[in-house]
Amino acid sequence: MGDLHVSDEFDALIGRVRVIGPLLEDHAEHSEEIGRLSDESAKALVDTGIFRIGIPVELGGDEFSPRQALETIAEVSYFDASAGWAFMALQLATGTTPAYLGWDVVHDLYPNVRRGHHALIAGQVTKPGTAVKTEGGYRISGDWQFASGVSMATHIHTAAHCAEEGRTLVFTLPVKQVALQDNWDVMGLRATGSIDYSIRDVFVPASYAYEAICTSPRMGGALYRLGLANMSGICHAGWALGVGRRMLDEMRALAATKTGTPRAAVDSQQFHAEYARAEAKFRAARAFAFETWQQCEDTLDDGRGLSTEQETLTRLMLSNAISSVHEVGQTVYKWAGTAALRRSVLQRFFRDLHGGTQHVTSGPGVLKNCGKLLAGLSDGHWQFLDLVESD
Repeated sequence: MGDLHVSDEFDALIGRVRVIGPLLEDHAEHSEEIGRLSDESAKALVDTGIFRIGIPVELGGDEFSPRQALETIAEVSYFDASAGWAFMALQLATGTTPAYLGWDVVHDLYPNVRRGHHALIAGQVTKPGTAVKTEGGYRISGDWQFASGVSMATHIHTAAHCAEEGRTLVFTLPVKQVALQDNWDVMGLRATGSIDYSIRDVFVPASYAYEAICTSPRMGGALYRLGLANMSGICHAGWALGVGRRMLDEMRALAATKTGTPRAAVDSQQFHAEYARAEAKFRAARAFAFETWQQCEDTLDDGRGLSTEQETLTRLMLSNAISSVHEVGQTVYKWAGTAALRRSVLQRFFRDLHGGTQHVTSGPGVLKNCGKLLAGLSDGHWQFLDLVESD
């Protein structure tokens, strides 16, 4: 066997998530009002130890396998889509940072993971700023968007391109060195607090920077050979599956209150058929996600890296999960009738769903490149979200 870690903490953590689920639900409306997770929701998440799922075992983390992470993110997202989104963003950066930076930063950022003494890291790396090489490190500047979960974060990780070196790096620095903007006024995912932020000529030591396309971790197992793009795909797919399952269950509960009443649409054969199709579409997307990652796990555990086709399938799987859940949401909205217009769990999940579908990782450009490669019309390779043609 290879070095893909499968955590024995999974069942216990899922149990703890289900215990705090009602609290996340109860605070969802208030979290929307304040534009971030409520203090109670944030503390509940932290207290479960859930932010250890992406941290290497060597540091006391749980280092969940891809399928374990997928299911954990779906579980949180089922209770509150915004909590699921903020969680998945924070755990991704928090877990990958030590794997790619290595032991030099551990004493500072991860002094005692098992006791909860570690950094929580927000930020994004899809649109880099600028980095200038200087003695001992870099000076970085730029403007970024979508720092999901930053209200809970101690640090920011953000990408900047160093023209002198011809590469894009991911930098980690304290939140206090970043100018945060209170500008998250959106339709959906309101409680994620995904605000914009700016950095102006801030020095970051070289030991707190790694190459954005890194797939050679300095600690941790095979999981971290996936790189940020593939690991981001796990996160967003898990989120979509949690939201899709909740919307179908909300429609099922609503149908139970409407059936047998005069002119109830849910008693029509058309509703029965369309609900069945929505269930099938969701379950097929979920099966595709878990099948894809089972095959990828087998490859990693065999000591190999993912093939270009496997990387393509992870991106196609994510695109399919997002589009399938979007269609599920449309079906639920249609048959919920005016109930979907009113302030409710269903309305909030519908809005949050439409916020999540806009993310760049599942954009139309990615889907187009998946088709090009799978159709045999490209011999390129993936570089983050782009398909780069071979010379």
